[in-house]
Amino acid sequence: MELNSQPVRTGPLLAILSGAPFVASLDLFVVNVAFGDIAESFPGHSLGEFSWILNGYAIVYAALLIPLGRWADRIGPKRAFIAGLALFTLASAACAFSPSLWMLVAFRIVQAVGAAALTPASLGLLINALPAAKRQSGVRIWAASGAAAAAFGPVVGGMLVEASWHWVFLINVPIGIVLLYFAVRLVPDAAEKDPDAGMDLAGAALLTVGIGALALALVQGPDWGWTDPRIVIACALAAVTLIAFWWSNSRHSAPLIAPDLLKVRSFAWSNITAILFSATFAAGLLANILWLQEVWGYSALRTGFAVAPGPMMVPLFAIVGGALTRKYSAGRVAALGSALWAAGTLFVLLSVDTTPHYATQLLPGWIITGIGVGLALPTILSQATADLPAARSATGSAVISMSRQIGTVLGVSILIAVLGSAVDYSTFRQAWWVIVAIAVASAVASLGMTPTSSTDTASSETAGTKSVPRQGIPVE
Repeated sequence: MELNSQPVRTGPLLAILSGAPFVASLDLFVVNVAFGDIAESFPGHSLGEFSWILNGYAIVYAALLIPLGRWADRIGPKRAFIAGLALFTLASAACAFSPSLWMLVAFRIVQAVGAAALTPASLGLLINALPAAKRQSGVRIWAASGAAAAAFGPVVGGMLVEASWHWVFLINVPIGIVLLYFAVRLVPDAAEKDPDAGMDLAGAALLTVGIGALALALVQGPDWGWTDPRIVIACALAAVTLIAFWWSNSRHSAPLIAPDLLKVRSFAWSNITAILFSATFAAGLLANILWLQEVWGYSALRTGFAVAPGPMMVPLFAIVGGALTRKYSAGRVAALGSALWAAGTLFVLLSVDTTPHYATQLLPGWIITGIGVGLALPTILSQATADLPAARSATGSAVISMSRQIGTVLGVSILIAVLGSAVDYSTFRQAWWVIVAIAVASAVASLGMTPTSSTDTASSETAGTKSVPRQGIPVE
């Protein structure tokens, strides 16, 4: 792959192309600790209704990642990256000044469109710009920045909410402007574009409706009643639209999820693992924050600092995970991370009670879960694209990112369904048991991520890719 004549400066390039997805991922989680303050501004809404601030963003983000990844292939990843970052920045300002809950949800959806454009384009630019020897480490840094953002969100959110929840969104504006300035000046565009890259907008619409209907049923089921006609209709709509999406995807000339890509073992199992790990992560993060605020009575700022030790483990153990994958398979490293997340959650489950004892009840388990995130999430994300050619990197990264957001929606929705309207000790115990079970499932699925040479050789030939070493990033 030839690049333009502009010299590549690796440090600034990594900072820009990892920084923008970092902000987009941060925004997905930073509002967790702002729920209480947002609720005071918009009274009269249930926890389930407020969950759409998270789920509305995640659903649209998930559904548009692949079409906008294809759009990036068509117009050039740099143009797509800049357009997405600009839209995300403008929508952030609109979120800050939203006059109602549902206007806030609407602007969060616009934010998600921008995030869905910039995320796959950023990884495509990174892989195309870095020399072959640095691509694997570059992808791990990019993946680790997303993992760190998701974990640091509550910390940053707690600090910002202390001033006002509006700053949770306003902070994106100056950061976005700075990133836009340096992206225009320093990021080289890929010399090659794919004018034939199609966008299955009908498939994206079906996927959006299907995931949204499923989330609606899970979130509102406890309040409306599981036999309420609205819940029955939502479940039926979810089933019909998701089946229609699968049928359409298998027959479309430019499907959202290329069936041939799913024949690559590491890619397919990485996506399954990403859904499961993201679900347990999102549910566990929100459950601990709600426990601190609703049961122990912590403020947003105190909650942010209470969860800080876990995120501090993420970048450190992302490096450890990278070292471990040179000796052990990526599947085993991700399985270890998932198992540690389950163990940490189990420690919290068995330790906490309604009388706060942070240092002995929550802190040890939270540190263990942070180690698990550092080992699992960057490994899952980097392994997903390890056996795909550079030309398919934007699409491949979009699929794995979509899987993460689907997992996030399912995790938050399941948590809200388990907690219901009775946010108390017994319901939290039930929720933590569910989180542990999903983490164990993630650990089992992780073992399938490790490719077998015969399977992946045949699969890569079918998909039009090259067979590459297990830990390598393929080059053209």
